[in-house]
Amino acid sequence: MIETEEHKALRAAVAALGKRHGRDYVREDLWSEAAKLGYLGVNLPEEYGGGGGGIAELSIVLEELGAAGCPLLMMVVSPAICGTVIARFGTDAQKRAWLPALADGTRTMAFGITEPDAGSNSHRITTTARRDPDTGDWLLTGRKVFISGVDIADATLIVGRTEDSRTGRLKPCLFIVPRDAEGFTRRQIDMELQAAEKQFELVLDDVRLPADALVGDEDAGLLQLFAGLNPERIMTAAFAIGMGRYALGRAVEYARDRAVWNTPIGAHQAIAHPLAQAHIDLELARLMMQKAAHLYDAGDDVGAGEAANMAKYAAGEACVRAVDQAVHTLGGNGLTREFGLASLITASRVARIAPVSREMILNYVSHQTLGLPKSY
Repeated sequence: MIETEEHKALRAAVAALGKRHGRDYVREDLWSEAAKLGYLGVNLPEEYGGGGGGIAELSIVLEELGAAGCPLLMMVVSPAICGTVIARFGTDAQKRAWLPALADGTRTMAFGITEPDAGSNSHRITTTARRDPDTGDWLLTGRKVFISGVDIADATLIVGRTEDSRTGRLKPCLFIVPRDAEGFTRRQIDMELQAAEKQFELVLDDVRLPADALVGDEDAGLLQLFAGLNPERIMTAAFAIGMGRYALGRAVEYARDRAVWNTPIGAHQAIAHPLAQAHIDLELARLMMQKAAHLYDAGDDVGAGEAANMAKYAAGEACVRAVDQAVHTLGGNGLTREFGLASLITASRVARIAPVSREMILNYVSHQTLGLPKSY
């Protein structure tokens, strides 16, 4: 897809911001400056202080920050998932309370869907919400795992399930749970992955919430949930593409400068061709990401679902290959702190695993796109 002049200008401006902060960035400082420049809320409605754009614009911001070595993971969660869901389905009061603050970066929101026994299968979520018949309050009970940034988020958008009074079946619903809510506790998960944003296990023990903590319609169910999951996949693709571009850039620079027997190693096809292949793979993944963002912003949720899954898959694979080849190009230097690539070996796998594994995406394409019978 050919980018508009506005998109090119946004890309250049964010790239300049990323270059100023670089690989040794301080997350809080970058978050604050990106917010002041209007980048964090570029996808949120103008009437609530946002930029009036969409996921297409927000994905550009994250990709370029990643390409500069300073990705902001909470962009995937706070403005993309939570901001989108509240903008589309929230009450007027919820929009007023959250959207301006999400846009200007003064408040952030985490997103809690994954559970210990319900990773890829959202239908097995056991976090339940029931009404207190005397007060009308909601009572939430359950557990979540691998939830990013809960310690720095003002609230977490929790996916729970309520009982349908007509059928008795459980249906997904979304609730805003403040960080300091009674009965809402967290435990940091000790990760090999070193990132500014930490991962947490959450426990909800009869967390009492007012009736207006419910986001959207209690009967909308999966529609509202997937309104947030498609942007999450698109933004994960942006995260991966940015990381892959950063690694590739370091490798290309090294291959130009590093000379052996008076010849730059980048002159050798054994070095040059794999780097060229990595560049091609990243560019192809970006095209699918742009298609997915375009479909989502145009309101085509079904088309965006297919494209977002494909974009996440392609970007995750391209990122892992780009990082691996970059480290290999630098040889021993690729494993040093000085060049900052070794840590990306672990980080690059995130896009293969989260928010949905590549195998589940292949399942989706198999039966949703190709019409093959389900294996589960």
